[in-house]
Amino acid sequence: MEKFELIFERAAQRKGGVKALDALLPETKTGAQLKNLADRDYLSAMSKKIFQAGFVWRVVENKWPGFEEVLWGFEPEKLALASDEQIERMAADTRIIRNLTKVKAVRENAMFIKDINRKYKGFGEFIAQWPGEEITQLWLHLKKHGCRLGGNTGPYFLRTVGKDTFLLTRDVVAYLIGQGVVDKQPSSQKDLKAVQAAFNHWQQQSGRSLAEISRVISCSLGEQVIGV
Repeated sequence: MEKFELIFERAAQRKGGVKALDALLPETKTGAQLKNLADRDYLSAMSKKIFQAGFVWRVVENKWPGFEEVLWGFEPEKLALASDEQIERMAADTRIIRNLTKVKAVRENAMFIKDINRKYKGFGEFIAQWPGEEITQLWLHLKKHGCRLGGNTGPYFLRTVGKDTFLLTRDVVAYLIGQGVVDKQPSSQKDLKAVQAAFNHWQQQSGRSLAEISRVISCSLGEQVIGV
């Protein structure tokens, strides 16, 4: 595989220099910060990514204050106990995007968070303790035990709350295919392990976060060149 140093140099050239590239890199939270994030904040972020999937993100963002009002502030303890009739009324409220299936997913994920809390001091501790070198296994855990958190939804949720993770965007997948890491969109356990191993290798080379490595790869591709 290409050395990360070369990937970074190409990305910096395309984006106008090292300083300009560094300004584009995502920040991640520390373990302590993730532990201190409230369960309701995790459920809110999780739900936003579910509603944004297959929809215009900006529309969801603009209506999010309405979601907070209608969905009881995303308090897992309350939503886990919501009746079917209450869920149906929420899904019919014009202050949100009316999608019964996705509103039901909010309740399901409230239950998921409650289940995690039986084993940990909070959902934040569960997220914080998961090792980055096995982050794709956390993706799979979210997919299996959560609701509608498969595909890129789970990873985007993790990135939103500040958990260090790479993202399998179109550019990143194209690069991984070009480097022979995988031959298609990674979805199987075998492919995800190969991708994880590649990112772990680049992390050992660079000392950078998985999120930074992912963004650098994206910035090293495409047609847009700044400052060249």
